[in-house]
Amino acid sequence: MDKQLQTPTLEFCVVVNDEEQYSVWPRTRSLPLGWTECNPTFQGSRDACLAHVERVWHDIRPKSMREGAPC
Repeated sequence: MDKQLQTPTLEFCVVVNDEEQYSVWPRTRSLPLGWTECNPTFQGSRDACLAHVERVWHDIRPKSMREGAPC
């Protein structure tokens, strides 16, 4: 991992893509194409953001697979 990303004071945000997959991203960097901050926004330490992702992301399959999956 990039040493700059291990700085304890670095702020992260929780991001999500069109497939409703979550990740954490440093607030100091531009978001990659296809990713937006989650709504409602969540930001904090890397550990806090990872804990938030764990709380809200129950089904890690991409949205297209969840919608197309047989019951």
